[in-house]
Amino acid sequence: MTTIGDVARHAGVAASTVSYVLSGKRPVSEQTRHRVQHSIRELNYHPHAGARALASSRSDVLALFVPLRSDLYVPVMMEIAIGVTTAARQFGRDVLLLTSDEGAAGIGRVISTARADAVILTDVGMDDDRIPILREAGIDAVLIGVPADTAGLDCIDLDFAEAGRLCAQHLGELGHREVAFVGEAEGVYQRRAGFAMRTLAGITAGAASRGMDLVHRPCAGSYEAVAGVLARIFEERPRTTGLIVQNEAVIPPLLGLLRTARRTVPEDVSIVAVCPDQVAAQTSPQLSSVNMPAAELGSGAVQILMGRMNDGRSPGVTLLRPVLTVRGSTAHAKEKTQ
Repeated sequence: MTTIGDVARHAGVAASTVSYVLSGKRPVSEQTRHRVQHSIRELNYHPHAGARALASSRSDVLALFVPLRSDLYVPVMMEIAIGVTTAARQFGRDVLLLTSDEGAAGIGRVISTARADAVILTDVGMDDDRIPILREAGIDAVLIGVPADTAGLDCIDLDFAEAGRLCAQHLGELGHREVAFVGEAEGVYQRRAGFAMRTLAGITAGAASRGMDLVHRPCAGSYEAVAGVLARIFEERPRTTGLIVQNEAVIPPLLGLLRTARRTVPEDVSIVAVCPDQVAAQTSPQLSSVNMPAAELGSGAVQILMGRMNDGRSPGVTLLRPVLTVRGSTAHAKEKTQ
């Protein structure tokens, strides 16, 4: 049976735009309307009466899904939530915050009960199981994150691939040839979280272009986990002079362990991180870093969402340009002896 998602893909628009054409509750350009109507006829689509009734209702509420997983840095997720909430109020909208990891079932519950006009997803996976239900439901949605397949989706995120490349490039320009990437906890990569996979790809590409010898070590945030990862890095690769870090929780124990081992930053080991500026600025020495613009992502998602709801424009991917700020944790590599 043909679904609203099938019509959206055939017409090259978001499922919500098809819903607007059917319900008439928001303006859609004539060109887009004709394209959608043509696809409806071509595919012989017949909308479900109950779905149309839901589409015509309005709650003035945006549903924000922020799974508070133990392997994610909660302050960043909360800053995103604050950005969403603040921006939503400027448009006269309230925010329904859902923090449980309910996956597709949670999305379906919100949609079926018409508790929200639109949805914002965070912690987006490359193969996120919540996305198919969004495509089929015809509800407005914005993803803070970029999955592998972005067809028909509005997404906003930091350009994590470029952020990773910048980190590798920075260490490469300073002469570091053996570098370790201390990343997120193993579970983050197992579920293919988009931000982590794209950063890893960017670092890998950047290191390869500079002829650097790179190793990736996932790491949980506990002191014991960081101690084990660092010990393994320096035992297996004693000539390592550069560390790239993407895991805010590991930064304090990492610096403490380096001091205990009498490895001075940046004289012995240079560190560059992907983390919020406030985290990078609170360490000693302060970390060279690519900022994580969490609040900007939250407010930007709302801006995109309201644009989608007001004019039914075609979906797209918005990537914020990463900026690397050089601070006191990176310096030219010294020659190492075995």
